[in-house]
Amino acid sequence: MALGLLWLGLVLLGALQTQAQDSTPKLIPAPPLRRVPLQPDFQDEQFQGKWYVLGLAGSEFNKEKHSQFKIYSTTYELNEDNSYNATSTLAWNQTCDHWLRTFIPTLWRGQFTLGNIERYTGIQRYILRVAATDYVQFAMVFFKKIYKHQEYFKITLYGRTKMLTPELKENFITFAKSLGLTDHHIIFAIPIGNHQVERGEGRMGTVQA
Repeated sequence: MALGLLWLGLVLLGALQTQAQDSTPKLIPAPPLRRVPLQPDFQDEQFQGKWYVLGLAGSEFNKEKHSQFKIYSTTYELNEDNSYNATSTLAWNQTCDHWLRTFIPTLWRGQFTLGNIERYTGIQRYILRVAATDYVQFAMVFFKKIYKHQEYFKITLYGRTKMLTPELKENFITFAKSLGLTDHHIIFAIPIGNHQVERGEGRMGTVQA
């Protein structure tokens, strides 16, 4: 009897472990950097300024969970050492939150690493890579991080205005899929009024995945 109960307990424990593993979402592996384009002859002065986040694609995004994603802005301010101070402004519950990060240039023009990385608990590496931009209308920027020994990545579609053209949308989808993502992992922002992303002061937050 005792042996039978022990066996039943082991079977149930195995079933629970299998169920837990099955319920854990499997992340799409982050592509190696050699598969990600790098904007030729990157012009850091032209890239600086305000960008609106029109689209996002990544291993942690999905259309169901992030269906209410709204446009927010990120402003890149070029420093004398060619690093950027990047400030993201996100409207939230009638206020604005601000996230400030510093990105340090690497040996490859258009690729940066997160400065003061020790401030961000659990993040071991964080890379920003400008894949493509014309500086005046759009930019596609690849982000890759290692958080607690797990790799994550995302692609951000920036626009100088809030206008998302069908051609730009299709190009972004094609690029995201070339890195292994599917339609399920690609989301586009809900437009919001100008006053929601311009006004107010918020608290400093942590770097976003």
